[in-house]
Amino acid sequence: MTRYRPIKDWPEEDRPREKLLDKGAGALSETELLAILLRTGNASTGESAVDHARHLLTRFDGLKGIDEAAIAELRTVKGIGLAKAAQLKAGLEIGRRIGQKKWEAGHFLRSSEDVFRHFRKQLERENRELFYVVLLTNKNRKIREVKVSEGSLTASLVHPREVYNPVIRESAAAVIFVHNHPSGDPAPSPEDLEITRRLKEVGEVMGIRVLDHVVIGHERYFSFSDKGLL
Repeated sequence: MTRYRPIKDWPEEDRPREKLLDKGAGALSETELLAILLRTGNASTGESAVDHARHLLTRFDGLKGIDEAAIAELRTVKGIGLAKAAQLKAGLEIGRRIGQKKWEAGHFLRSSEDVFRHFRKQLERENRELFYVVLLTNKNRKIREVKVSEGSLTASLVHPREVYNPVIRESAAAVIFVHNHPSGDPAPSPEDLEITRRLKEVGEVMGIRVLDHVVIGHERYFSFSDKGLL
């Protein structure tokens, strides 16, 4: 039998908790995040918390499957008892509640993640490409969002006039552009880069700040601002 090696005995750079503290939660894989929730492995089987996390993700086909599974189903995985099943359910429920919190009119923009959380549910599973402009005050408070266009599976044709008409009507001081990629991959296409460049140039002429362009994919997003592309 393989000798059980608790995570605390691993090299520090390989431990999920230490990695999170050093690099942030975004640097961790789903397996590592689940391992932190589970906390411990099983000495009798020689499995670590990371092993348990990997089994769960495989058995239930990812986080969504784990979230949808009943407690009894989770317990069919060796080493997952009531306590660990409860820890998993609590952690996933916290994530869901945060994700359901809407970015309402009048609220401040804090980060690109706010934008992603707000639009994720309505855009990440869309089979059409939709383009929105979010109107903001000079203090970055949300006024409202406007759907500008609906495109095909591959591209959305966006004209500056269509984008900035509602901006002018509402006397918005700043804007954020948002659209989805039905493929699930949020990496910007050459068309995305060109559209963003054109819209930013028009915004500068009109004295309107373009704060970001967020591309929504499946369970992830791309922020032009975060990547220094604005």
